Formats: sequence, C-alpha cells, structure tokens
Amino acid sequence: MTDDELTPIARARLKQGWSKAEVCRRLRDARLKRGIRPPTPASLKRMYVEWERGTTQVTDWRDEFCEVFQLTTAELGFVELMPDPLTSAAVDPLELRSISHDLVLLLEAQTDHYRQLDRQLGAALIPQTSAHTQTMADLLQQSLPGTGRPALARALAEAAALAGWQSLDSGNPREAWRMHELAKSAAREGEDPAVLAHVSAQQAYALLDSGREADAAQLAEHSRRTAGSKVPPRLRAWLCAAEAEFRAAVGDTPGTQRLLDEAADLMPGGDADPELPFLFLNSAHLARWRGNCLARLGSLEAVHDLSSALAGIPEGTFARAEAGLRVDLAQALLTRGDLAEAAQHIARAEQLATQTGSARQRTRIAQLRGRL
Repeated sequence: MTDDELTPIARARLKQGWSKAEVCRRLRDARLKRGIRPPTPASLKRMYVEWERGTTQVTDWRDEFCEVFQLTTAELGFVELMPDPLTSAAVDPLELRSISHDLVLLLEAQTDHYRQLDRQLGAALIPQTSAHTQTMADLLQQSLPGTGRPALARALAEAAALAGWQSLDSGNPREAWRMHELAKSAAREGEDPAVLAHVSAQQAYALLDSGREADAAQLAEHSRRTAGSKVPPRLRAWLCAAEAEFRAAVGDTPGTQRLLDEAADLMPGGDADPELPFLFLNSAHLARWRGNCLARLGSLEAVHDLSSALAGIPEGTFARAEAGLRVDLAQALLTRGDLAEAAQHIARAEQLATQTGSARQRTRIAQLRGRL
C-alpha cells in the first residue's frame, strides 16, 4: 500500500514507528487521564483497526488521538472542509426525505440483529452499533414530518439504548449515560411510553456503576411510577425487577422483596412480546434477578434462585448474561462459605467476560477473587 492510500491515522502511526498495540496503549492512558474508564484492550484493538482502516469514523476519541500523535484534528483527517456559505445553497442543498415504513422495518431488523449478536459478542459490537445509531440519528434530523418520523424515532431510541448498554458493559458509564439521553429524546418524539420507560430505567445502571446507588433507585422508581399501567405487563415486571436491584444495592430489604413479589405477580408466560422487541424476559431471567438481589443483600436463599436461573439459560445463547449470573452465584456461595464451588463459577465467568469484552463483569470478578 502506497503512502497516498494510507489513512491519516495510519500515516501518523507509521511516522512514529509505533505498532498498533502501542497506539492502543497510549490511547488507553490518555483516556484514563481524563477520568474515563476505557474499554478492554481487545475491544479497543478492534475499534482501532476500524479507525485506521477508515471504515469507522473516530467520534469521542478525537482528543485522545490528538494528544497521542500531537497532531490537530485536521491533520488526523477528523475535520471535513465546510462549504463556502455564499455558494453552499448551490453545491449542498438542504436534503430532507420522507421516511417509509419499509425503511424503518429494515433499520429495526438491523437493530435486532445487533441485539442478538450482543448476547454473544458484547463490547466487540460497539463500533457497528454506534455507527448504526448515528445513521438513524442523522436520518431523523433530515426527515420530514409524517407517519414515518415517529416510527423512526422509536427505532432510534431502541438502537441508542442498546449502544448505551454496550458502553456500560465496556466500562464507560459516561458514554452510556449520553446514549441513553439520546434514546430518551427519541422515545419522547416517538410518543411511546413503553420505550421511554425502558430506556429511562436502564439509564439508572450508569448511576449504579458510578457508585450512585441511591440516585439509581430514585430514577428507576420515577420511571416505573411514570409508566404506571400504560405499558405491557412484561415491561412492568422488568421495571419492578430493575428497581429491586437498585433497592438491594442500598440495603433496602423490604423494598426489594416487595418489588420482586410484584414483578413475579405481573410476569406473563413466554419469553417476549411482539410489541416489546427490545425486551427478552422470562421466569428464568426473573429468577436470576431475584437471586442477584438476594446476593446483594447477603441472603443465603440466593444460591437456590441463582442455580435455578443458571439451569434455565440455554448453553451458548446468552454469554454475557451467563457471566453475570455466575458472578452473582459466586458471590452468594462465598457468603455461604463454599469457596471451592465459588471459584469454579468465577473461573467460568471470567472466560465469558473475556469473550464478550465485559469490563463491568471483570471488575466484579476481581472483587470476588479478593475474597477467595
């Protein structure tokens, strides 16, 4: 490949004589200096390959790139030349379009595809999911009023929430919060109380992972009360279970138990509902949630619930969820004093967390290893 065929990032790296691994190490250090937890080395390596190839645009890492290479955004190819405002009307007319129902269906299908891959690959999908979300956000900004625009807004909300959850799992609660703000804004325009309730409550996990458990519980409660009976029973059960987790994190045993009981009462049969494509919740997942809450509260009952939940997860289908479940189970076993079995679950959870790039679960695993 000639120098002219290289991207500006590739030319900058080669000029310094650095390997891709060295650039990734420097980028991680630059991000840590800003007080932001970077993704896992494996995830960042995959992201960097896409950036250097030019297949994915650098967005929220631009400051780190400029610091590492000591170059401007323009020198790194991050800045596009703006047209002359006097002639822009002729060369760059305002482009607006009507949004068709078929287009929204295609975008939703792509989101669902990423959602299914996310269960196995986790943070490795962040570049693709982020690009997909940005494409939809751009489309919404350029769309004309009509029946297609609210549908597109609802689809964007679901995609942004998925991207936000992946950011959270990769150890970046700040980006997770930002993506959920985008999701909430889109859900409001789409006038869908179910989507709005889901993304609002899910945003509370960014607070939980930032050590703000009480704020997380308050946000989840607000989301649940605002939704009321306007959303389907499966989502109402999910909202109760999510709030129960945050209540457990602050040690509210009565509140946790009340919400778990309410979730169980609301829970319908089956795994999913057509009107809730973003939500997969069945009795096994609810048992896992109950076990998670009991483990946080130090209850010995957690082992039974978590073991039942683990048996209900089909092997090889929910790698990230299984990692979290095994961490919960290991925590409960340690509370019971069963160190040997806890160590087995920790080892398997670590394999799954590495597979999915889950910095969130690896942090929990490191904390548990200190108790062995």
